[in-house]
Amino acid sequence: MRICLVSDTWSPDINGVAHTLGRLSDDLMRRGMTLQLVRPRPAGQAHVAEGIAAELQVRGVSLPGYREVRLGLPAARRIRRLWETARPDVVYLATEGPLGWSALGVAERLGIPVASGWHTNFDHYCRDYGVGWLSSLVTRRLRRFHNRCEATLVPTRAQARSLTARGFERVQVMARGIDGEHFSPRHRDPALRETWGSDAHRPVALYVGRLAPEKNLDLLRDTFTAMLAARPDMTLVAVGDGPGRAALEKALPEVHFTGFIDAASLARHYASADLFIFPSISETWGNVLLEAMASGLATVAFRHAAGAELIDDDVNGVSLDVGDEAGFLDAATTLCQQPARYGRLGRAARERALHYRWPAITDDFLAALTLAREMSDETTRPCGI
Repeated sequence: MRICLVSDTWSPDINGVAHTLGRLSDDLMRRGMTLQLVRPRPAGQAHVAEGIAAELQVRGVSLPGYREVRLGLPAARRIRRLWETARPDVVYLATEGPLGWSALGVAERLGIPVASGWHTNFDHYCRDYGVGWLSSLVTRRLRRFHNRCEATLVPTRAQARSLTARGFERVQVMARGIDGEHFSPRHRDPALRETWGSDAHRPVALYVGRLAPEKNLDLLRDTFTAMLAARPDMTLVAVGDGPGRAALEKALPEVHFTGFIDAASLARHYASADLFIFPSISETWGNVLLEAMASGLATVAFRHAAGAELIDDDVNGVSLDVGDEAGFLDAATTLCQQPARYGRLGRAARERALHYRWPAITDDFLAALTLAREMSDETTRPCGI
């Protein structure tokens, strides 16, 4: 099968979309699929995707305040030339920006089936960035985009129900996977804990993610502060970067802020912690939660996205109702004082995480693309055939 991936983001970008596409593309190529890629030209050093049969890099612009986040600009003419030369069997639109709309129009004109992905809750982002009045308009535009596709892939059953209730059609579930060898307790590093000023007996609480308003950073700040008051000897670590970092560093001088780190270091950071604190409710999935669980960490999260799918409360983590911020803070503060309990939850968390392997996720992805092709054939088949 020849598959064209259209996305505003790709490795080496650090985000859930790029990570998911990277893992899917690696597995697809191992299975003998031919991949094309359409994406914005990277802003910095030139980068070419490895193993891709044909790559089209188009003009892009960086978002204000987020230089690392780029949107591809419309490129209908160039996309059409690519697809007329090497026509894909199916197109997967990972993002809904101007580039995605442009590719959708070309695919329709050429009669190429299209599946799309729901990777970002843009309506939630509108509220986080003070433009909540745009939420309904954004939802209408996204619905029009996705309903022109043969399938829309979402990571959770709750998301599928929510979108279907809002008029989105042909919604299918495709979860996310984990590499249980890369994210594993065996990467625990006592020397790394020493650099944080910790040892085998003092707990380490970790946060991994973008440091931005949509990540509920106020609750992260308050939770870390309360945990430190309850256990003055504990260590707090925050991995990631973003526009909220400076304010957090000022409010939490005791926290070790690492910025972005490479994949090997990330695995060591997870495995070298004891608890994972995840207050965000903006994710469609939340890869970091699955990574933390696979690494053997006891997690505190809301019953949202991956938190709702993965965590059984007090069995393999601690989960709270969305909005119960007082409960979240109390749960984290209590857990950090119970080493036997957070050890038990961490062991169960890894067992749960290992049910989500990438080959099975790729199977679901290919099944959705195959169905999109079949649906397209049905709608274009002449009458009487």
